[in-house]
Formats: sequence, C-alpha cells, structure tokens
Amino acid sequence: IAYQRCSVLLTLQDQYDQIDKHTLTGLDLVDRYIKFVKERTEIEQNYAKQLRSLSKKYAKRGSKEEQESKFSNHASLQEILNELNDYAGQRELIAENMTTGICVELNKYLQELKQERKTVRRDGGGEKAQQVLEGSFKQLESTKKRYAKEWAEAEKATQQAEKIESDLNATKIDVEKAKLHAHNRMHTAEECRNDYAAQLQKYNKEQNAYYYSQIPQIFNQKMQDMDERRIRRLAGGYCQFSDIEKNVLPIITKCLDGISAAGMKINEKQDSMLFIEQHKSGFERPADIDFEDYTQGIKPATSDSSLNPPKVRAKLWPFTKKTKAPAAEDFSHLPPEQRKKRLQGKIDDITKELQKTQDQSEALEKMKGVYEHSPQMGDPSSLEPQISETAQSIGRLTGELAKYEPAVALVLQDAYRSFFVISSARLQSVSVRVDTLSKLRELTRLDRCVSSVVAAHESQGLYSEFDDEFEDIETPVGQCVALYTFEGNSEGTVSVTEGEMLSIMENDKGDGWMRVLRGSGEEGYIPSSYVKHSP
Repeated sequence: IAYQRCSVLLTLQDQYDQIDKHTLTGLDLVDRYIKFVKERTEIEQNYAKQLRSLSKKYAKRGSKEEQESKFSNHASLQEILNELNDYAGQRELIAENMTTGICVELNKYLQELKQERKTVRRDGGGEKAQQVLEGSFKQLESTKKRYAKEWAEAEKATQQAEKIESDLNATKIDVEKAKLHAHNRMHTAEECRNDYAAQLQKYNKEQNAYYYSQIPQIFNQKMQDMDERRIRRLAGGYCQFSDIEKNVLPIITKCLDGISAAGMKINEKQDSMLFIEQHKSGFERPADIDFEDYTQGIKPATSDSSLNPPKVRAKLWPFTKKTKAPAAEDFSHLPPEQRKKRLQGKIDDITKELQKTQDQSEALEKMKGVYEHSPQMGDPSSLEPQISETAQSIGRLTGELAKYEPAVALVLQDAYRSFFVISSARLQSVSVRVDTLSKLRELTRLDRCVSSVVAAHESQGLYSEFDDEFEDIETPVGQCVALYTFEGNSEGTVSVTEGEMLSIMENDKGDGWMRVLRGSGEEGYIPSSYVKHSP
C-alpha cells in the first residue's frame, strides 16, 4: 500500500491544483447525497401523512357504522385501515431514521472535513510549501544572474588588463591599475559563484524535501487520507440508506400479512345470518285474501285484515302506506323481535352500569370505614357526597331496570297472543272458504259457467289447502342432517351440533327458518341453510 501510494504521489507531484480540486469535488458529492436523502425523507413523510389521512377518511364513525362493524366484511375493512395506519407509521420511522442516521451525521462529518481541509491547505498544506519553494527558486535565479553578470565583467576586466599590458605605450601604473581592477572583478565573480552554488544547493535540498517529504506528507497523510476517509464514510451512508428500510421490512410484511388475513376472515354466510338476526321482526306472513263473489249475493269472506291484528304488524309489509312514528322509549315502535332485542340490550347495559355503581358504593363504604378507624388518612365526612350520589344512581338504575324487565315479558306475551290470533284467523278463513265452496256447488246446478269456476278452484288445490290447515303439527314432515353447529341463544330457537339427525316439524316458509325436533326432545327454530334434507 505504501509503495502504491508513493507511486501515485510521485506521479501527481506536480498536480497539486488538481488534487485540491478533486478533494473539493468529493466534499460537494457528500453535500449532494445529504440533500438527496433529505428529499427522500420528505417524500416518505408526505406519503405517510397521506396514508394516515386516507385511513382516517374511510374509518367508521357513528353509531350506525358501529352496528355495521359487526359484519365480517365491514370489520375486515376496518382492520385493513388499521394495518394501513401502522404501515404509515413504519414509513415515518424510515424517514426519521434516515434524517438522524444519515443527514444529521453526514452533515456533521462534512463540516469537520471542510475544516480539516482548510487547515491542511493553510498551515501544513501544499500552498505554503509551494510558496516557500518558489521563493527559494527566485532567489536562486537572482544569484545565478548576478554570478553570470559578475563573471562576464571579470572576464572583460581580465582581457582589458592583458590588452593594456601588451600595449607598448602603456605606463606601468596603467598596467598595475588594470590588473588590480581585473583581480577585484574576478574576486567578486568568485563570491557570486560561491553564493550561486550555495543557493543552488539550498534550493535542491528544499526541492528534495518538498517533493520527497513535504508533498508525500501532505498528499498521503493528510489530503489522501482525508479523501479516503470521506469515501469510506460516504460508502457507509450508501449502505445505511438500504439498511434502514431493510430493518422495518419485517414489520411492513407483518402489516401486509394482516391485510391479507383480514380478507381471509370474511364469512359471507355468517354476515347473512347476522343480518337476518338483526332485522327479523317475528311476524307471520299474511294469509291469502279470498275471492269474494258479490254478483251472487254471497257474504264477503273474512280475511286476516279484519281480525284486528296488532298495529305493529301492519307496518311490516311494504304494500300498505307507512307513517313514520316517533321512537318510543320502550321501543314499542319496533317489531316484536327487534323490540325484544333492543329491550334486552337496554337491560344488559343497565345491569352492567348498576353492578359498576354498586362496586363503587362498596369501595366508598370500605374507604369510609378505613377513615373512621384511621382519621389521619382522611376525613370520613368528605366521602358523604359521593356515597349519596352513588346511592341515588343505584336507585335510579334499579327503577329503570324494574321498568324495562316487565316490557320484555309483555313482548313475549304479545308474540304468543299474535300467534294465537293468526291461528284463529286461519281457521276462520278456512271455514269461510268451506262455506263458500258449498254455496258455489249449489250454483253449479243453475249455471255451468259458475261450475267451471268451482272446478278451477278445486284443481288449484283448495281441498288440499283445507286439509293442510288441520294437519297434525306434531307429526314430522321429514328428516334432515345439521351441516353446521348452531347456537340457539334467542327465544324460540334450539341449539344443534354438526352431523346431528333432526326431525322437521315445520318447513321453511320463506323467512329462512324451520322448526325441528331433536332426539333429546328439544324443539325450536334453526336456519334452513344449516341443514341438508334426508331422503
């Protein structure tokens, strides 16, 4: 390495300006990289900010959307938004680590390099050494010119003395004077020659020191070492640019896996059953309206609409005009099933709040007892307002609970009463249709047209419908096998397990439910889609 450096230095011994320019270009490169990383962090921060805004924009807010969050597809979207918010946090972490680990550190290192380069160039650098060498060279040139001039004058004086000495007309004094002048010139020329030789020796020594000692020290130990340290540090910054993002990749991958898991958790069957449970009313479907033949003077048949059904039933079907009623505190404006659920939910909330208040009251009583036994810990009378307030809250919640519990029983009573009213209406409708059939048969003797109408009604299964109304409901109408496990938590339902053989007591009437009988004797409703009919 030392040999290579010496070879390079000897090659560039006269390229100090280029070396100085090269080191300056290296510092500019560090500054450019810092600016590049800084802009990258700004992009990451803006990206994270936009992701957070997007997640917040589509997040659910409000009671209506909280109800919808019970569905798996709605809940999965919320999980995706949460994972996206975490993903944005990782992008912010990348920006923060790049700012502190690259921009700040490299900027600090860059300032140190600039100061070091300035010190090398000013104090122990090439400019000063080069100026000293140039000054010595100028002095060498000056002594050399003086030596050349004095030597020329000495030779001229010597030639003049020889000329005068050979002149026969010259006096002895002239000859001696010319010789003395030539000797003095020669002596001066010798002194200039000695000065020139000494200055030349000094310059050669300084030049050797400059090119073999000072320049290697400047280039190798200072400038080159400084530039190589800069390159190594910049290379570390390049690697750090990638390593910072690699460090958060496991968490980013986890966020992406969470998004995929949220999509896989969606259960369309469960969402459908949940929607049915939330919105089923508990009403029976209305019975068929019978044909009323006014031309024959027959008394109009009575339909279910004349049986004075509960008012809430008329609001179930979209064929009648609906008027929006104000929401009642006891939820009487809702259908029976929905009203029962809302009342039960209200009771559960009141019960939880009552239990919490009772626990708080017990804690206050215990604290009061501690204060009474240890007065230094507190004044028992200071707890009286809180104890009084909790007692009032307990009384209020107990009253509300006593108000809502009978309402649930009333809903169940109304449901049973509605069932019996509908059953009676069906029986009455059947008897009216039987009477109408008899009278139509009497009219067949007078009019063939009427007879054909009666025959048409018979072909459509009027008698079979009559027989169905009085069929023994305790006789199973078929067998089925449970495909899935169903937890019958609501009123009128029954729990079944996967693979269980069941007896069908009542088929699905279009509302998605069927009544079954278990082998243990339990009877109730289950979803029709949860079973498979057996031959």
